[in-house]
Amino acid sequence: MLSPDTLAGRRILVTGGGTGLGRSMGRRFIELGASLTICGRRAEVLEAMAKECRADYGAEVATEVCDIRDAAAVEAMMDRIWQRGPLDVLVNNAAGNFLAQTHRLSPRAVDAVLNIVLHGSAYCTIACGRRWIDAGRGGTVLSILTLSALHGAPFTVPSAMAKAGVLAMTRSLAVEWGPKGIRLNAIAPGNFPTPDATARLQPAGAFRAPAERGIPLRRVGEHRELADLAAFLISDMAAYITGEAVVIDGGKRWLGGARSGGEEMLDWTDADWAALRASRPKA
Repeated sequence: MLSPDTLAGRRILVTGGGTGLGRSMGRRFIELGASLTICGRRAEVLEAMAKECRADYGAEVATEVCDIRDAAAVEAMMDRIWQRGPLDVLVNNAAGNFLAQTHRLSPRAVDAVLNIVLHGSAYCTIACGRRWIDAGRGGTVLSILTLSALHGAPFTVPSAMAKAGVLAMTRSLAVEWGPKGIRLNAIAPGNFPTPDATARLQPAGAFRAPAERGIPLRRVGEHRELADLAAFLISDMAAYITGEAVVIDGGKRWLGGARSGGEEMLDWTDADWAALRASRPKA
């Protein structure tokens, strides 16, 4: 279905594009003919991804060191990108999340997630939308959610709050910006393991049952599956789809009773939580 020229000529920015799902989506977009820019806070991670794409595809990937929590930094990044040529697609992928008892969260811990996920996504989306509208051209925004944005989840409340806000932004702007030729959609992935997320959200020994047991298809997702869905949603094949949040989770939400995945932790003791906090790498 996805031919090598599916995204030919598309200029795409993926936030948090140096690792995890952002990296997988970016590589797939290149395979389908796109011109890719990735941004993140760590220059060495971005450069490693760019070097990898040069070696694997002979493609140049533009990198932008940017903390999307900083609105001024986002505007400066967009100015630099537009000097090279206007974007066609924004993928809001950058995220932050960790397991914690909500009543023990400090304001700083709450803000650490909200500032990246909610504020950062809003800053990037509005910055692109303003430029598209001022130029009289269309565009596409794709945001990566979590299942918790749809049904809630214990112990990752700031992420659920932030991602639910991104979903509300997606649906609201799909209406407001639709007449301008701008589409906004979202993907709510189930379990697609990445090293960083697994370390933060599924620490060794934290769960008795393997993740696959809670998924009707009895396996976790493959990055290529999510990347193909993302490519479809930003392509012309999805030109009449906007304001949607597509769940890709192997049936966990719809067929598995919408379990959040944190039920086993409801009975944890204070000692269990203390052990988890002690196991986290120091920032």
